[in-house]
Amino acid sequence: MERVVSATEARIRFGELMRRVVEEQEPVVVERGGKPHVVVISIAEYERLRADQQRKNWKELAQQAREQIRAELGERRLTPPEEVIRQMREERDAQLTGLR
Repeated sequence: MERVVSATEARIRFGELMRRVVEEQEPVVVERGGKPHVVVISIAEYERLRADQQRKNWKELAQQAREQIRAELGERRLTPPEEVIRQMREERDAQLTGLR
């Protein structure tokens, strides 16, 4: 469970607050005037949250790309990957044969 402290207490006991956040993996909410203003979290938790956000952004970008491709294709279908690979191999083989 998260701990809630006043800004004054956080300032006075910042070293202890940091130790608790890191060792106990417990976020600390810092209030000013009885209202939450910031949360102190460990760097490990911060990095996890950032990685989660980047994954989310990546998924959103991928979804947008899929939607754009679908809009551009309309009713047409994509060439199956196996066919694309086969065509590329044939082109490569033709180029290599021409080098001999």
